[in-house]
Amino acid sequence: MATKMTEEATMGTIATVVLAAIAMVLSGGALIVASTSSGAAPPPAEQAADEAPATVQVTLSEFDVVPGAIEVAAGGSLEVTNAGSSEHDLAIVDADLGTPMLGAGESASLSLGDLAPGVYEVLCTVPGHDSSGMTGTLTVHGGDATTLASDAVDAEDHSDHGDDTDWEALDAAMAATFAAFPAETAAHGNEMLEPEEVLEDGTKVFRLVASIFEWELEPGLMVEGWGYNGTIPGPVIKVDVGDRVQVIVENELPMGTDVHWHGVRVPNDQDGVAPLTQDLIAPGESFTYEFTADEPAVGMYHPHNHGQKKLPNGMFGAFLIGDVGTDIPYPSGTVGGRDIPEDIDIVAEIPMILNDAGTIGLSLNGKSFPATEPIVVDQDDWIVIHYYNEGLQIHPMHLHQMPQLVFAKDGFPLDAPQWEDTVNVAPGERFSVLVHASDPGVWVLHCHILTHAERAEGMFGMVTAMIVE
Repeated sequence: MATKMTEEATMGTIATVVLAAIAMVLSGGALIVASTSSGAAPPPAEQAADEAPATVQVTLSEFDVVPGAIEVAAGGSLEVTNAGSSEHDLAIVDADLGTPMLGAGESASLSLGDLAPGVYEVLCTVPGHDSSGMTGTLTVHGGDATTLASDAVDAEDHSDHGDDTDWEALDAAMAATFAAFPAETAAHGNEMLEPEEVLEDGTKVFRLVASIFEWELEPGLMVEGWGYNGTIPGPVIKVDVGDRVQVIVENELPMGTDVHWHGVRVPNDQDGVAPLTQDLIAPGESFTYEFTADEPAVGMYHPHNHGQKKLPNGMFGAFLIGDVGTDIPYPSGTVGGRDIPEDIDIVAEIPMILNDAGTIGLSLNGKSFPATEPIVVDQDDWIVIHYYNEGLQIHPMHLHQMPQLVFAKDGFPLDAPQWEDTVNVAPGERFSVLVHASDPGVWVLHCHILTHAERAEGMFGMVTAMIVE
């Protein structure tokens, strides 16, 4: 797989180019600063405890907490329901109180116990969800007055367009995040995994170790990652059509696991769905998957057992069979009024795995902007991006300036390829796109659900850039 990316572009050169483009990006208005979190100011301090309800219904969704200003009597409780499609929880900042993580449709009762009267900040603790809008205030009423319980909470912090909004600071924060790109973090995923041995019959043997480890999501932000071989995403496995494959999976997790070969043709007993097609791989044990890569694929590997926890925390990787251009053909000639030469050289084939939940939250290839990796190419280069959605929501991936030719879906070549500037990728889907680096400059590539890419503190999450030199 070609990986022509950054040999000639040092980190300093990239940062210089990005800084030169900041003014253009900000003034163009293509990426709009997200509003500050919503919610009403706390009620009057003199409200008596018996005037506040003892129980309050709270609803979580993407990305909101309703009501944004919760009022409850001392000793009361919150009945919290997740009406969204992603996992959410509700935590009371500085109070060591909160619900468990709730799946879609789940509910929990949060008793306030002896929580002192006062005003508290509440939020969803899933990375990126608070900055996307899942914050609010909790006012606990009791006695003659309510007192401020957290220095982090202030009424104007929950006003969309209050007179005290510091617009200049918002602009400065956005510029600062661009200036930090691309930020260095420890480790990165998508490294090519070479076979540890090739057997006499030609079988290629790979090894994956499932474990929990610290992962630097963005500069200085460490999270608990679940992954393979110590990286998120796990290593890329690429084989040729017809190869015989063995993958030894060692389980160092505290719970059982399996590996499903999503989009790859395998025998039923190798499909990786415990306990249906195999026994669970117990902690400390291993299991060897064996199959023949009998047709081209843009596949992925991930656990099936308790995937709702493991995948959002980082347990996924790309599995490619065959070569783009031969085994998975792209069109040539004229498509949609644009000419594609017959003899183009694909200089980079890039798996881009999208996520939006768990410990790694809104991310591209296991990193949040400004720690996402830029795509660096020369003018007139051609590249292929394989979008993988391992998250819980659809993501419209938008590349500025240069259209994306969608030529394969889930590894299957399309009879009618089409150009798109925004490619919608639903959970479990893979789209393969061909891009011509026609125009020099720094071109932003991001999820066009803007709260997945921006917050009051600037860019974050599902954003990177294509740098054409």
